[in-house]
Amino acid sequence: MRVVVAEDTAILRAGLVQLLEDEGHQVVAAVPDAARLLSAVAEHRPDVVVADIRMPPTHTDEGLRAAIELRAAQPGLPVLIFSQYVETQYARRLLAGNSAGVGYLLKERVMDTRDFVDALERVAAGGTALDPEVVTQLVGASPSRSTVDALSPREREVLGLMAEGRSNGAIAQALVVTERAVEKHVANIFVKLQLPVSAADHRRVLAVLRHLGA
Repeated sequence: MRVVVAEDTAILRAGLVQLLEDEGHQVVAAVPDAARLLSAVAEHRPDVVVADIRMPPTHTDEGLRAAIELRAAQPGLPVLIFSQYVETQYARRLLAGNSAGVGYLLKERVMDTRDFVDALERVAAGGTALDPEVVTQLVGASPSRSTVDALSPREREVLGLMAEGRSNGAIAQALVVTERAVEKHVANIFVKLQLPVSAADHRRVLAVLRHLGA
């Protein structure tokens, strides 16, 4: 993959570059701020972007706002947010609508470099990678929470695991239930979130994210 990395901490930026190149990917640009992120993506047209949230000049939400701008200009551009923080307002905007090719991981919760690379490759392929803590905070901040309230506790567990990009088989393993039981829960979630039958890709992810700001 051709990757653009945006991270203001020089040591972490260099570490990400080294990790990705060791895994056989090409980092076409590694920049320290959102302005240069926008320029780098326009110049290099990467396969995927990795961006922190808090970067110069204000160290608030520049990276996330840049990601939204990039996705608006290039619909479907894969973006993985990699940060210490959950910023709900702009994250909901990033995830609303077409959430294919979007990831949001928390730095302190990535325990293995292979997990990070796997998540990035999944996002680049049009999938999603969401930390469970990100999902929890986004759901709690959503004005459409009544939609989620219709789900049973078990359905919410399944929903959270779906958000992590897990298959029915992996969900069944995690919850110690049969795969058939998971299929029933997923079907119920689709009905309760009022997602019509569709051949569109990423319907599972939309089931997780539709209520976050559609």
